[in-house]
Amino acid sequence: MTGSALPLSGITVVELSSFVAAPLCGLTLNQLGAQVIRVDPIGGAADTQRWPLSDDGTSIYWTGLNKGKRSATIDLRSTEGQELIQRLVVEGDGIIVTNAVLPWLSHELLAAKRPDVIHVQLLGKGDGSTGVDYTVNAGLGYPLVTGPADHAGPINHVLPAWDVSCGLYAALAVVAAVHRRDKSGVGAQVRIALEDVALATAGNLGLLTEPQVTGTQRERLGNAIYGQYGQDFVSKDGARFMVVLLTKRHLRDLVDVTGTGPAVTALAEALGADFASEGDRYRYRDVLSGLFGTWFADHTADEITATLSDTTVLWEQYRTFAEVAEGPKVTDNPLFSRLHQPGVGDYLAPALPATFDGVRYASTAAPALGADTAAVLTEKLNLTTTDIERLTSAKTIGGGTP
Repeated sequence: MTGSALPLSGITVVELSSFVAAPLCGLTLNQLGAQVIRVDPIGGAADTQRWPLSDDGTSIYWTGLNKGKRSATIDLRSTEGQELIQRLVVEGDGIIVTNAVLPWLSHELLAAKRPDVIHVQLLGKGDGSTGVDYTVNAGLGYPLVTGPADHAGPINHVLPAWDVSCGLYAALAVVAAVHRRDKSGVGAQVRIALEDVALATAGNLGLLTEPQVTGTQRERLGNAIYGQYGQDFVSKDGARFMVVLLTKRHLRDLVDVTGTGPAVTALAEALGADFASEGDRYRYRDVLSGLFGTWFADHTADEITATLSDTTVLWEQYRTFAEVAEGPKVTDNPLFSRLHQPGVGDYLAPALPATFDGVRYASTAAPALGADTAAVLTEKLNLTTTDIERLTSAKTIGGGTP
């Protein structure tokens, strides 16, 4: 699929960002067809050299979040540099996504120059104060219900979940604002805070409602699943599997393959339980796991895989990132295509997870920092070669000539 066939083709977005949420917003918009111009200070922002790094020092993190974008480096402190960025927004398609709070890039200032501007501001907290994923998560409650039931302190997860959710919400906000502008000509000022995304998610999932309504709160469950039956098991050869039973049929199939039918029936009678009920499967999860665990411990990973593959049981073997990267989920998956990234090398890179009309749009490499500065300013602002040479000499912009 060519970029022109994607739903946001023909739209240009200016992104001035760092960390995860804002760059992910831009990446998502680019994968939907928008041309995204990422603007960084000369020399790069804080995440330009963020780990992990390739052997030659290129940030794998930075290239991953900036695939397909164009990169311009401009002096953010100089008046002329600030005016160039304002012009890129105002004289372009009037769309800016940023997590930087800069007076000269405010909605009010840009809207005075272009009333239909779409200004998306990502913040740490709703009151405008700072916050990152891991500090937001610490104050939310999740670390105190993550981990083994007998663990006393907090356990942080490594997935920047709120950054990811915030970035996707921001991309959705851009799409919605563009749609409204196309219909009514009205611009938009969008503010989206990382903490608000986290709080809304916890509230929507009932984690904040539960203590308000019932006076209770979520307990630590280890690898079990609240309100459902889910548990991890270890095979004879030490592999670990996650098993989830959401329906009566799932339960029936697992009981059949583990040969625990008589024991499960007797257990249900003794407890007065109905294991067809999600609540009873969850309530008596430990005794059920004790019955099922024997079968897992008596079989190898290959035997377990072969047996469960023929059932409706929901299961997966735990794997490392390295195992996943080398396995068919990546190597045989049309989501991934081979990409050459200067400074990183060749690797299988993911495209947008969604398909349009059954077609995927493969990712393209991230630009070198500032590589598109001259070209962007020439194309978008009609600057001349002389203009570019003067701005470069004055260190107002980075990069070379077009």
